[in-house]
Amino acid sequence: MTYLDHNAITPVRPEAEAAVLRALRTFGNPSSVHAAGRDARAVLDEARARVAAALRIHPRDLVFTSGATESATLAVRGALAAAPGGRTGLVVTAVEHPCVLDLARELSLHGTPVQVVPVDPDGVVDLEALGNAMGPETALVCCMLANNETGVVQPVVEAADLAHAAGALLLCDAVQAAGKIPVDLPALRADLAAVTSQKFGGPRGAGALWISPGVRLAPIAGGHQERGRRAGTENLPGLAGMGAALEAAAASLAAEGERLRSLRDRLASGLLAALPGTRVNGAGAPRLPNTLSVTFPGADGEALLMALDLEGICASAGAACTSGSTTPSHVLSAMGLTADEARATLRLSLGWSSADADVEHALRVIPGAVRRVREALAAP
Repeated sequence: MTYLDHNAITPVRPEAEAAVLRALRTFGNPSSVHAAGRDARAVLDEARARVAAALRIHPRDLVFTSGATESATLAVRGALAAAPGGRTGLVVTAVEHPCVLDLARELSLHGTPVQVVPVDPDGVVDLEALGNAMGPETALVCCMLANNETGVVQPVVEAADLAHAAGALLLCDAVQAAGKIPVDLPALRADLAAVTSQKFGGPRGAGALWISPGVRLAPIAGGHQERGRRAGTENLPGLAGMGAALEAAAASLAAEGERLRSLRDRLASGLLAALPGTRVNGAGAPRLPNTLSVTFPGADGEALLMALDLEGICASAGAACTSGSTTPSHVLSAMGLTADEARATLRLSLGWSSADADVEHALRVIPGAVRRVREALAAP
């Protein structure tokens, strides 16, 4: 099997698997004061320290969650509920992850003022429009660091400066960036940031929210865990695996980034050469080294995915959380692609377990699959 869907979930790293197994043998509750509880607390503290070190933050500012969706929900709802001076407004970019956009739509139905900011044809947020979207009512701005479909890296520092000038906070979705490119959260000048374990080789069901010192959020009530900010007994094995995975990813970041960029570019150039008219989305912007969003005009993405699956290739038509939707990708639509172009697009994403053989297999199979799908669609 050739796995080209690492942006959905990447295989668990050996370091993470070992950490999970060790944590499974640590059965105490981290909140208990007896010896078993102290052992569990030590595992939790080590996981927190590992994640914090990779993100250049202090461990006390990190809140463990079940994943990116919970982190984003806690950040958005918590920031709006705790906003000073009657601020209630929310500003989001048009290419945010559905966990942010769907929440924004829900909030707007209940009276929250929401502004959606456009992006340019490469998928980069329009900073002038972002600044114009803010007003005295704005409490929070959401701007992701790297897009999950195209890999396009956003100007978060500039967006944060605009938000702060307007008296608002900035939430950065760093889910796809963590473990793939250097992520220094304080240097980004964000106030809140979300990461999740399965994107960099950790287990599912573990994530984290960074809360910058001095930022107030309304908590998830029900217990004292996570310094009173997120109630519920922590997922010790998952969090131990997340810490080990992010530490391992950070240790090899430079070399691994160059390796993945080389594989991605070989894949892109091979597809462009074999299939004239093919287009790489976001090619004019900075991108993650592992992500390739490619449009095959005249093809159909869902049909292509089925054809590739039969040939042992796992890929995606976009975000995994929207798989099966008949609606064209909101990211590609925001970049100006037509509905037909968006439906003719695949996301091919590499990761730590990817090898030369995966690219070679993909280049042997994908061009023929595209031609067959085009012929089938063109047949009377």
